[in-house]
Amino acid sequence: MDHTKETVTIYITKYALTDGVLQREGVLTKSGGYSYRRNENCYSDYVYDKDVHLTESSAVARAEEMRSAKLKSLEKQMKKVSAMKFEVK
Repeated sequence: MDHTKETVTIYITKYALTDGVLQREGVLTKSGGYSYRRNENCYSDYVYDKDVHLTESSAVARAEEMRSAKLKSLEKQMKKVSAMKFEVK
């Protein structure tokens, strides 16, 4: 019985807004996510669902969605702060 797990190239968008899209080698886990190492000095990390992609194009599309949602959130915050009225009590 072969116990080796196939290593595949994965694209990670979990940290896209801070570190960009990461390209790593990962192994499919029993739970359906992927196990990978951020760098040689760390333990394995895991990514699931929307945070992991098998193609660069789908990872970039997800990162664009994340950016759009973040910008919308920031616009909402800016409106709220801009509308603030200050009074001395």
